[in-house]
Amino acid sequence: MAWNPEVYNQFKDERSAPFFDLLALVESKTGLSVIDLGCGTGELTSKVLDYLEDSKILGIDSSAEMLEKAKHFETSRLSFQNKNIEDQLNVNDTFDLIISNAALQWCSNHEELFPRIISMLNKGGQLAVQVPSNHNYIVHQLLKGVAQKEPYKTALNSWLRDHNVLAIEEYAKLLFNNGGKEILVFEKVYPHILENAEAVYTWISATTMLPYMEKLPADLKEGFKNDYQKELKTTFPETPVFYPFKRTFISAKF
Repeated sequence: MAWNPEVYNQFKDERSAPFFDLLALVESKTGLSVIDLGCGTGELTSKVLDYLEDSKILGIDSSAEMLEKAKHFETSRLSFQNKNIEDQLNVNDTFDLIISNAALQWCSNHEELFPRIISMLNKGGQLAVQVPSNHNYIVHQLLKGVAQKEPYKTALNSWLRDHNVLAIEEYAKLLFNNGGKEILVFEKVYPHILENAEAVYTWISATTMLPYMEKLPADLKEGFKNDYQKELKTTFPETPVFYPFKRTFISAKF
């Protein structure tokens, strides 16, 4: 998918807050080998440098657009690679810490994915993950509703984006079944206050809408955007808009 860092960063503070909550779950040690799965622009990944002294960090991301921004943050201890998570799982590299912030929701079959990620950890290593878990919120239901209308339904061949995030108790069991210790899994609501329905659209257009835009033919893209915006304006006529954003945090040692 073609990510747009400028649009994504319009809500930089709101998107950054969960990362720092995630980092707070990480045990601060020195000299660790670390990988960030889905590092984006690398700005948040760079914050790990001060938290984990003398550690070496690799950030991977499948978006060349995001990684172009990441070049600015490269150091002798922080490097980036254009690679998707599935490719990394096929490499035999292991790490002391695997961290992932708002990325694994794009990967399917978490029941199989998490054991594979855990297998990349060295003995005594830690896994720390945050994924959005607001897929049942009205903005996503409206998006699916538009996608199921014509002419979009035919153009998409009835495709709808799968939501791969599990319930928190399922993640806890996955961690336990794979040898996890000090297991911590919880959901947190971030109370975002957005200016209006247009701001809600801008938020969604930077992430959840991307696969729909990628699959739709060029002559239907603008119509799809306009129809979705109309749905949002009808649903959120007020100013400002209260947007309760749920996120799941997952941490354990192995």
